[in-house]
Amino acid sequence: MLSIFSGGGERRPFTLPLFPLRTVLFPGGLLPLKVFEQRYIDMTKDCLKEEQPFGVCLITKGDEVASSSSGPPEFARVGTLARIVDWEMPQLGILHVATTGGTRFQVQRHTVEASGLVVGEVRTIATEPACPLPEAYAPLAKLLDMIAARIGPQNFPAETHFDDASWVGYRLAELLPLPLTIKQSMLEINDALVRLGTLRQFLSEQGLI
Repeated sequence: MLSIFSGGGERRPFTLPLFPLRTVLFPGGLLPLKVFEQRYIDMTKDCLKEEQPFGVCLITKGDEVASSSSGPPEFARVGTLARIVDWEMPQLGILHVATTGGTRFQVQRHTVEASGLVVGEVRTIATEPACPLPEAYAPLAKLLDMIAARIGPQNFPAETHFDDASWVGYRLAELLPLPLTIKQSMLEINDALVRLGTLRQFLSEQGLI
């Protein structure tokens, strides 16, 4: 599964449990979760046992928490694999889970199990080719470094790549106060320089660079 998580290997369709959320997880990002619904507790236990990831997709319509009067939420078709790196159970029926984002994927179809868990047939999206950060985007890396210092190391990836265009773009997209729909569009862009250009325009309009 490591090759799938990191974007290597063949990109054949595979089955993946999905966790629709009102957030966008980016490759290399950190996502802490408080899990209390039984379907997701069971999913988390299965992922830990099998050492497999699950998928995080942005909810586009509906709620995170299931109710008897509503079905599963509608969600974006492009998401990110999430790997569990730490967990604890502070009290019975509640899991605190720390995850990190892997490669992106596209949902081709999905089903809903009796428990309410959404299971997708997905195909991973190729990892963007390595691209050194052009000098023109150095102010974005400087801003990101300032943001990282402000939010603290516990909320920022320990392994940093301020000279990598994809990494800088993903980190800015997840940390800037952008609407979720814009964050999703940043996730779906397949060109690191296009993503950075869009972010630079936004930051310039806001007077931040």
